[in-house]
Amino acid sequence: QVQLVESGGGLVQAGGSLRLSCAASGRTFSSYAMGWFRQAPGKEREFVATISWGGGVTDYADSVKGRFTISRVNAKNTVYLQMNSLKPEDTAVYSCAASSRGADNRPNVYAYWGQGTQVTVSS
Repeated sequence: QVQLVESGGGLVQAGGSLRLSCAASGRTFSSYAMGWFRQAPGKEREFVATISWGGGVTDYADSVKGRFTISRVNAKNTVYLQMNSLKPEDTAVYSCAASSRGADNRPNVYAYWGQGTQVTVSS
C-alpha cells in the first residue's frame, strides 16, 4: 500500500510558478514509477508528467513540455512537479499517482492516487 499526499497548490498569476510536492508513505516508494495528472472542471483527467522509479526516464504532455519538470527524491519519499510560465489553461486539480508497472501516460496503469491539490492561474 502507498498513500500519497499532494501539497503546493494555490492561486498564481499567469506567467508565474508553483512547485507541487507529493509525499508518499511506505518503504517501497523507490520501486514505483510516479505520475502527475490533472482534471479541470467539466473535463476528463489528463496526463501531465511521469518519472521512472530511478528518475532516469521522464515524459511530459505536449501542453507542458518546456514549462514543467518532474523530479523525485527517493530518500525523502517525495516527487515534485515544478511548473513555470503558468497559463490560465493550466488551472485544474493536480493529482499524483504511483505505478508498479513503470512510467506511463495512461491513468489506468496507476494503482495509487492522492486526493489532489488545486492550482488556479489567473489571467
